[in-house]
Amino acid sequence: MRIISGKHKGRRIELGKHNPADIRPTSDFAREAIFNILAHSKHGLNGHSFEDQRVLDVFCGTGAFGLEALSRGAAEVTFIDQAREAIVTARQNAERLGETEHADFLLADATKLSRARKTYSLIFLDPPYFGKLIVPTLKSLHSGGWIDKDALIILEHDAKETIELPEGFSVIDERRYGRAMVKLLNIPSPLRGEGGA
Repeated sequence: MRIISGKHKGRRIELGKHNPADIRPTSDFAREAIFNILAHSKHGLNGHSFEDQRVLDVFCGTGAFGLEALSRGAAEVTFIDQAREAIVTARQNAERLGETEHADFLLADATKLSRARKTYSLIFLDPPYFGKLIVPTLKSLHSGGWIDKDALIILEHDAKETIELPEGFSVIDERRYGRAMVKLLNIPSPLRGEGGA
């Protein structure tokens, strides 16, 4: 795995010591497609750059999504995972890229997050397939005030999974890349701002 674009283009992202059964990195192809959507689609950042974006990488694994965002100029990234080895790996990858100054690491259950200290404008949500973690995580992010009022949420799940999103979350775009289904979500009013940070 490598960084696709930006100041760290071509740099390796290490998998760490995970058992292969415990981690399922998004393919470079799908990750590149996701960032192309963000950079160029009307449903993505809508002409805005990654600069000044506060990014949340939930179920971060190796940290590939957040590190790619940092490479492209994101202001900061918070990496969340409940697996200690994943947090260690994401931190080591950030250290190799010299990005620890712009990164925070949180060992936590994403379905039971505490109150956020800040909101995030770009959120990557890539839970283990078929883990039934998507809905409780979205509810946790919303009730905890993690989601900026204009945030874009990038959700990846197995194409065979049927996901019933919580009330207020809307799919604004979706694409399939092999086994992976990628959805772009937002929270239109009236839910925006309820319980915000």
